[in-house]
Amino acid sequence: MGDFSIQISSNLVNMLIDDTDKPKRKPRRNRSKVPQESKKPQVKVDQKNTSDDSGTLKGSTSDGWPHQPPPLFLPIIPPVHPANAELDAIRSVLQESERVVEKLQKQEDNMLKEVTQRAKDLHDKEFKLPYQKPMPCMAESQACFQCYKDHPNDYLKCARLVKNFENCNRQARQKISSAEK
Repeated sequence: MGDFSIQISSNLVNMLIDDTDKPKRKPRRNRSKVPQESKKPQVKVDQKNTSDDSGTLKGSTSDGWPHQPPPLFLPIIPPVHPANAELDAIRSVLQESERVVEKLQKQEDNMLKEVTQRAKDLHDKEFKLPYQKPMPCMAESQACFQCYKDHPNDYLKCARLVKNFENCNRQARQKISSAEK
């Protein structure tokens, strides 16, 4: 296959620019049916001058194709349509819906924070440890253990602390038994 290029004249570009207000219609072209074999160009024919559809003569290149200037590429700009009332109505409804969704999301976030806080408060109230009475004779018990650690080979030095702990325990038992009666 050979290289193909498209030529766009400045008149065509001007017509396209000025034609934005006019309704566009495709012109009808009557094509005559040509067999497939006659459409293929003959590459090996040595032609000096060939004519194209416009009737101008062009020089040929070394491979038999007519010489054409480089193609002109133009950016495609979408046509600007006049504002449609129905389209504007749909856009306004869409914007209003987006605002409502944002409000609902904010409300949901606030409610989630509130429910989380209430659940935390209920959990703290339900699983809070009740007031525990201090263990009686705790100081005396600690003193005995410390004495045993300080004198691992001579336990008789801790006898006085053990007697104090024993007396404290007896008094605590008497208080508890008198409170139960």
